[in-house]
Amino acid sequence: MNPRIAAVHIITSILHDEGSLSTLVPHYVSKVAESDRALMQQLCYGTLRYYPMLLTYLDILLKKPFKNKDQDLEAVIACSIYQLLETRIPPHAAVNEAADACKALKKPWATGLVNAVLRRFLRERTQLDSSLEKNLVFQTAHPDWLVKLWQEAWPEHLDAIIEASNSQPPMTLRVNQNQTNQNQYLNLLKKAEIAAIATLVSCDGISLGRPLDVTQLPGFLDGAVSVQDEAAQLSAHLLNLSAGQRILDACCAPGGKTCHILEVLEKKYAQGSTVTAVDVSKKRLERVKSNLDRLGLQAQLIACDVLETQDWWDGKPFDRILLDAPCSATGVIRRHPDVKLLRKPTDIDKLAILQLALLKALWPLLKEGGILLYATCSILPQENDMVILKFVHSTPEAALETIDLDIGTKTSSGRQLLPKLGGHDGFYYARLRKNKKPLKL
Repeated sequence: MNPRIAAVHIITSILHDEGSLSTLVPHYVSKVAESDRALMQQLCYGTLRYYPMLLTYLDILLKKPFKNKDQDLEAVIACSIYQLLETRIPPHAAVNEAADACKALKKPWATGLVNAVLRRFLRERTQLDSSLEKNLVFQTAHPDWLVKLWQEAWPEHLDAIIEASNSQPPMTLRVNQNQTNQNQYLNLLKKAEIAAIATLVSCDGISLGRPLDVTQLPGFLDGAVSVQDEAAQLSAHLLNLSAGQRILDACCAPGGKTCHILEVLEKKYAQGSTVTAVDVSKKRLERVKSNLDRLGLQAQLIACDVLETQDWWDGKPFDRILLDAPCSATGVIRRHPDVKLLRKPTDIDKLAILQLALLKALWPLLKEGGILLYATCSILPQENDMVILKFVHSTPEAALETIDLDIGTKTSSGRQLLPKLGGHDGFYYARLRKNKKPLKL
């Protein structure tokens, strides 16, 4: 399949809410020649990264929006304008490719329209930019509702958040301390002529100079390193692990944190510790299993709705619980730019309700004196501090613990890391200890 046509199919499916980049791209990779796969991914991720901005152009260039059945044509034009703005493709080539795409989509009638729109864009680019200079969506390439929430929560950081969220993310590795360490692996990368530096946030992390196929990484297939953002690498250490603990990783897929917990236990506290990892998706648990196998690690994997504890819990309390809660993913938009289209303003309150329900469902499973670590890749207080405060106020035995980190921002309930250009993703942590339940008087 032509990589541009594959990209259009992927973007159209996302416009129709029929999947996400993480589910659609792997499906189409096998349909595209190996030499064209990088281009397909660039077109998908790049176009979606700027899609809100590209739509502001289309609102002017089109007399009326495309009908739902013709949104693939919207995707063709958006993809073509992205190429004109961000790649070195000659203008005539981009226009010709768009015309070819119309024919491949069996809509030759649209060739003239698409051609005219793109040629008008090339002629009037300066005037278009001038007319949109005060448009919030055009200036930020984000939905206006999201920018306004960021403005409310982080006014002094807004510009930096937008810049980081529109950037291409670094490829970050987690070193398996049972096989090597940060300095030793940096030396291996240097010998392999792969540019890399140590991460600032995680002592286990390495940031590559440019993304590359994992098979090119020394020892990857033998478990020497894994791909994981440095902010996410803090989870295992914030759990205060020790020997003999029963640990639950709730909502565990794709398993990066599960594997890191097991690596830390194997390195320092191998005696008698067990990890149970639960996720609602059986298919996503297959990826967890694959990661565990590559690293030579073992955990009890359970495919079940975490909320339905009666269906999977054996009744024995856990010493540690990691709740990596489903969230808006507003801290990792640069890795998942389709979030800009898939998320709606009403989703935030719905997610907050689910997050609170998960906390209430898992709390009875925690041993007295145990720790529950709440984590999200959101940078919205509505999913973070506000959820934790509601839970603590309704749960007398839940005590907030201070998270002593030199990075991020201390909040009323935890620690917020905002996405950093060239650095870590946006991430939130709150740590709760279960005290003895107060006696009722």
